Amino acid sequence: MDKTIKSDPNYYKKIIVALCLGWVAIWIYRTILTPIYPQIQESLGDVTGTQMGLVASVYFFAYTGMQIPSGILVDKFGQKRVLVPAFIAFAIAAVIIGTSSTIMQVYLGSLIAGISTGSYYGAAFSLSAKHTPKDKKSFANAIINSGSALGMIIGLIGSSVLVGGLQIQWNYTLFITAIIIVAVTFVFMLFIKQDKVSVNKEDEVEEKKEAAQSANTSSESLFAPKQLVIYFVYFATCYGYYMIVTWLPSFLVSEKGFDQGSVGYVAALVAVTAVPGALLFTKYIDKNAHMRLRLILLLLIAASVTIGLTVFAPNPPVLYVALILYGLLGKLAIDPVLITYVSDSVSGDKVARALTLFNFFGMSSSVIAPALTGYIGDVAGSQVLAFYIATILLALAAVLFFLVVMLRQKKTPANEL
Repeated sequence: MDKTIKSDPNYYKKIIVALCLGWVAIWIYRTILTPIYPQIQESLGDVTGTQMGLVASVYFFAYTGMQIPSGILVDKFGQKRVLVPAFIAFAIAAVIIGTSSTIMQVYLGSLIAGISTGSYYGAAFSLSAKHTPKDKKSFANAIINSGSALGMIIGLIGSSVLVGGLQIQWNYTLFITAIIIVAVTFVFMLFIKQDKVSVNKEDEVEEKKEAAQSANTSSESLFAPKQLVIYFVYFATCYGYYMIVTWLPSFLVSEKGFDQGSVGYVAALVAVTAVPGALLFTKYIDKNAHMRLRLILLLLIAASVTIGLTVFAPNPPVLYVALILYGLLGKLAIDPVLITYVSDSVSGDKVARALTLFNFFGMSSSVIAPALTGYIGDVAGSQVLAFYIATILLALAAVLFFLVVMLRQKKTPANEL
């Protein structure tokens, strides 16, 4: 490890700030279009719900496909050399979408954005895993992840106000996003150090010892039954979340009768409550690691129930409660606990690959959920069935997690993946 990094006890705090801002930029992009799908469809011509759903699916297809390759790149070249070029390409992608006159150009921009941001997950969390003190890892991951909630709030409310309220052309929201991405790129250049070089002998010996200790706890195959269940858990968690992120604003307008100008505020309830929920749970888990699996099971059950309640809500107050509880107990609360669980199970030189493999399986649901939800809406005239599917997947994940992971816990160490 670089001596400059070693001599700076606050370096991990700078990393947390920079990576949090990275998620802010990514999630502004991911959510800024969803409340204004009707305006985009009108602007581009005769575009169906299925075609609009494919905008998100193209992005997530590219994002998911980059997970494993990006992990290899990060392990080989270091995080900074991957992050900076990727975010430059990300800014270009936002401009391409902002200048679109056809749906195919939107797909092209989404593809480039997916490839570029697909390099972020492994780089971000391997960087935090490497430099954050062990007793602060889950909490640090929660702070980094909170950037996604903040970005979601800005994206949903910003586009609703600018386009739905102030009648600004939807294209300008993408140009603003590109400026934000460029600003975050400069933060990466300033805060993140290239620490893949100049390893002295003392540090090298220390890292080899840590790698050997980690290897002893991860002898089980990454494709053993328990690991496959972990992957399915993340698949189900992501499926419900990305369905909500992509289609909840439209669902609230068409199925629940909400006004277009206010729908972004309602959908943002998920993100507002996600931050305190994630910070609270991870602070607890850092001090009570033995409760980690029980907490994951509880959160899976809660996420399933609250998504189902969103469909059955008879009036707005009940719907608000369902969305608040989903934000508090859903994906963003589960994520940092699972991320720490995965990163602790492998040697330091393989953390990025382990995380990107885990994220690959989880994010594959983000390719399916947006397009399938749009297709269900086109065919059935309602998206209710799509919400049922998300509820069932989470319930099934909870059952499998209990049967395969928790029951085996009596026979295997808690930190084994």
